[in-house]
Amino acid sequence: MFRKILIANRGEIALRIQRACRELGIPTVAVHSTADAEAMHVRLADESVCIGPPSARESYLNIPAILSAASITGADAIHPGYGFLSENAAFAEMVDAHGMTFIGPSAAHISMMGDKIAAKAAMASLGVPLVPGSDGEVPDLDTARSVAERIGYPVLVKAAAGGGGRGMKVARDASEIDDAFNVARTEARTAFGNDAVYIEKYLNRPRHIELQIMADSHGNVVHFGERDCSLQRRHQKLLEEAGSPAISPEQRDALGETATAALKKLGYRNAGTLEFLYQDGQFAFIEMNTRLQVEHPVTEMVCGVDLVREQIRIAAGAELGYTQKDVTFSGHAIECRITAEDPNTFIPTPGRVTVFHAPGGLGVRVDSALYAGYFVPPYYDSMVAKLIVHAPTRLEAINRMRRALDEFAVVGIQTTIPLHQRIVNDPEFQSGEYTIHWLERFVAGG
Repeated sequence: MFRKILIANRGEIALRIQRACRELGIPTVAVHSTADAEAMHVRLADESVCIGPPSARESYLNIPAILSAASITGADAIHPGYGFLSENAAFAEMVDAHGMTFIGPSAAHISMMGDKIAAKAAMASLGVPLVPGSDGEVPDLDTARSVAERIGYPVLVKAAAGGGGRGMKVARDASEIDDAFNVARTEARTAFGNDAVYIEKYLNRPRHIELQIMADSHGNVVHFGERDCSLQRRHQKLLEEAGSPAISPEQRDALGETATAALKKLGYRNAGTLEFLYQDGQFAFIEMNTRLQVEHPVTEMVCGVDLVREQIRIAAGAELGYTQKDVTFSGHAIECRITAEDPNTFIPTPGRVTVFHAPGGLGVRVDSALYAGYFVPPYYDSMVAKLIVHAPTRLEAINRMRRALDEFAVVGIQTTIPLHQRIVNDPEFQSGEYTIHWLERFVAGG
């Protein structure tokens, strides 16, 4: 096992990793910007190192500073969490080159799956179904028009190196394809330094289903079931469920068999999440995230497994120690992402938290780095808490979430708690009959 782990992240995910390390008896090193000097992940770590000013580029994305912090503190492994450097293949290579262990997949797999075109090609070759679309990159407008005509409108132009909804544009008919192609390429170049795009069929009522997998370096791969992440605003997830109210156990098993077989052939290692669109009983692969997901707690709640602990064990060379038959699913879990934003306009609301009271009780979990007196800085992602509930049935989980949201008190800043209260009280959400387009209409009042 590792001697000491440096956590190259901040906020609630840094705390989440610290907790797993502590239970494994592994000391931790927190890195932080000057803006995060009083952050909870800094206060609770065994050691901490300031790595730069508030700007993420000069601190949490500063690879030399992070590697130096690991070196001077004697850390022999680095956990990247999610976001920041978690899917940076060059960072993973540098960690290995400095004689430390990157707690995650290989740099080669991070690089492959970070390129959406390469990822789709790899999955197709391994028998994983795809959304109809272009055969690789679409280099020019003539090709874009030809592909769109072949697969039929509406189509989605997507950045090959994209994420978070950037570099994605819909063309509903031939009159819109030129603008969609040009704008997507421009956004991709600006956001990712790579203007390669591809085209997929735009599905009008899909659900966003993802499958959590874990693989060790001994050829063992298992999945921990699906999460329904269809409640999104501008391609950003707001609420997730495990399992999906639209997927049967038989469908889960079939999807899991296909995915685990593919990743076993690929030689994948550590945690990963395969994302699919689901419509009319059919799954279609869209991308793979080679890291821990924000929404991993709902999987932990229904499976009773600590995914971060498993990441650490696998990175240290351990075998999974169980087979797919040993993975069981119990009850239903829901996660609400609480952000420091106006619940109506979604404008960020940094500021000082004067009161913080987390809900509790059976089946309630809060992952947060907030505390009374903490100043939420304006420099980073606005998510400040994740509220997770677990219950025997989906209806009971909804009722538990409603109760927990009513108990949750954050004073001093505005949060999206009122929005989540509206969502869980809505009959359409309660019915489970929603798609990835539902929340946009709900927020708009339609």
